[in-house]
Amino acid sequence: MRSTIPRVYSDDMSTITFQAVTKRYPGAERAAVDSVTFEIPEGTVCMLLGASGSGKTTLLRMVNRLIEPSSGTIHVDGRNILAENPIALRRRIGYVIQQVGLFPHMTVAENVRITAEIAGWSRERMAGRVDELLHLVGLNPPEYRTRFPRHLSGGEQQRVGLARALATDPGILLMDEPFGALDAITRTRMQEELRHIQRGVRKTILFVTHDVEEAFRLGEQIAVMAEGRLVQLGTPIELLARPANDFVRRLVGADSILRQLQYLPVTMALESGGDPPSGAPELEGERFPADATLLQALLALLKTEAAAISIYDGRAGRRLGRVTLSSITREIARARIDAASPGTPPAATPRRFGASA
Repeated sequence: MRSTIPRVYSDDMSTITFQAVTKRYPGAERAAVDSVTFEIPEGTVCMLLGASGSGKTTLLRMVNRLIEPSSGTIHVDGRNILAENPIALRRRIGYVIQQVGLFPHMTVAENVRITAEIAGWSRERMAGRVDELLHLVGLNPPEYRTRFPRHLSGGEQQRVGLARALATDPGILLMDEPFGALDAITRTRMQEELRHIQRGVRKTILFVTHDVEEAFRLGEQIAVMAEGRLVQLGTPIELLARPANDFVRRLVGADSILRQLQYLPVTMALESGGDPPSGAPELEGERFPADATLLQALLALLKTEAAAISIYDGRAGRRLGRVTLSSITREIARARIDAASPGTPPAATPRRFGASA
């Protein structure tokens, strides 16, 4: 059983607002980032999705001013970051990159606390926090705190890098393809670890990726970038059900029945109905949570051979209705028609981070 998230983190979260943000490099034919405008609500995981050269990393690095915008503004909690001291700004923002960048001559514990010490935290303030951070990222402190980076696997090094980024309890985490160099199994484990951590600490995360599955698995909000421009902003469901154009439709695989089953919520195929009929429990099969996916419901229907499955609101315990094989088939058919007509305004319900998928 996974241990409980240590409650050593504040509830500080930050809103990030991009307003007509542009970055032009001298001599370049086009802008690396071209008039991008959108907002990331506090506590949201926003995935910047796009191919190499789409501008996603440039946009991310402008948030902590590793790159300065040519024009436009970026606000964090309503404050223009260009009016702030860049060093002070970076101390309030966690930063995780693919190369990790652990100091080889320092132990794991020293690597974790170094950013907090640079920020002016005392050794006394950090006492015990290193162990709490290692617990948070799934590393046993007695086993790992005195190790050196060369003794760690790639996945373990990424966990240490994430712990270091969280050391000063920042409201924002910037993550630039942090799992891109890992093997597929380790990458999936790290994605699940991040989901687990986020459920406990609720940071505002801006995460760069070129991997659609990663974007869908982690993102509450996905910003699709192409040639420096923001092509579409929406939830995974919105991108699947209402792609803005053919580029987005092909990128996210909106025509794929399997992709739709994996990510569309079971509530999209909901049939209305009151309490299940008395004396006929076999009609409704087992109870099912409202945050499940169509694929999970489909597999349950096939496994139980039930005619329908009752869907319940997990918090209120209220029955919302039921789903059947025919209602799932009908929803997938409708979603395929909608996906084939890019640009239709989205009408899907957002899927929150950490929902079953």
